[in-house]
Amino acid sequence: MEHQSLHEATQALLSSLFSDFYISMQWWIGFAIALIFADLRFGIMAAKKRGEKIRGSRMRRRTMNKILDYGCWLFVAYTCRHSVGVVFGVPVVSVACILYVYLNELSSAGNNYAEYKGLPWRINFRKLLSGRHDLEKALEEVEPKKDNNGED
Repeated sequence: MEHQSLHEATQALLSSLFSDFYISMQWWIGFAIALIFADLRFGIMAAKKRGEKIRGSRMRRRTMNKILDYGCWLFVAYTCRHSVGVVFGVPVVSVACILYVYLNELSSAGNNYAEYKGLPWRINFRKLLSGRHDLEKALEEVEPKKDNNGED
C-alpha cells in the first residue's frame, strides 16, 4: 500500500511541475516554434537560391534538434526563474538565457531571409547587444558570391 501511495504522490508532483512549466513558459514555447519554422522556411528558400539540393532527412533532423535544444534551454530558464537574478519581480537570468538563444535564432532567420532576397548585409546581434554599437554597425556587409562562371 505504501508503494502505491508513493507512486501516486510522485506522479502528482511531476504532473504539477510539468503543468507549471507549460503554463509559465507557454508564450516562450510558442515563440520558439514560430522562430524555428521561420528559420526553416527561409533556410530552404536561401538554399534553393544557392542551388543546393534540399535533403528532407537533414531538414527534419536539424529541425528536431532545434526543437529539443530549445526545449532544454526553456527548461534551464524555467529552473533559473527564481535565481539570484530576480529584480523587481522579473527573472533576469531566465529572460537573459531565453533572449540569448532566441536572438541567435532570429539572426539566423533574418540572415537566411536576407540571403534569399539578395540583400548585401547580415545582422550581427552580438555587436548590437554589446551596447557599443548601434544598428548601422551591427549590419555587416557581405560580398556577393560568384557562381562557377565567375559571374555574380
